[in-house]
Amino acid sequence: MATVNHNLSEYDFNSIPNAEGMKFGIVVSEWNDNITDALRQGAEDTLKRHGAKPENILVRYVPGSFELTFAANQMIENCDVDAIIAIGCVIKGDTPHFDYVCMGVTQGITQLNVTGDVPVIYGLITTNNLEQAEDRAGGKLGNKGDECAISAIKMIDFIWSLNK
Repeated sequence: MATVNHNLSEYDFNSIPNAEGMKFGIVVSEWNDNITDALRQGAEDTLKRHGAKPENILVRYVPGSFELTFAANQMIENCDVDAIIAIGCVIKGDTPHFDYVCMGVTQGITQLNVTGDVPVIYGLITTNNLEQAEDRAGGKLGNKGDECAISAIKMIDFIWSLNK
């Protein structure tokens, strides 16, 4: 979580496992694509920086954030991936739509994580305004995509460590 005291893109590089043999799915919402594209790029760059091969990063797009759960589930069922990063951005408006979308995506991703064997990383930015989203998509608070990529690598490593 980004705060004034913690940048999303700051971490100890040497504490991250090598991602060379890992396979990643990234599902990205097209809604607020000025934000989600920056998040996707941050995630991809971080995965590659830690050894992931470009051919082991599968990126697919969905219309909005609410569709992230369905798409992540389809990737689990139909693709050879070790983890999925779900990237979206919901900016609060004047109606309760924000609450329903955020709650639905959060519960859906939680359900996939509780019942499945493939970790789904929560990359949904939920902000009060565009400036807050920009701050978390490469702005002054770093890039949530970087944080998601690191979480995906660590979760795969966690699973692999249990199977040794």
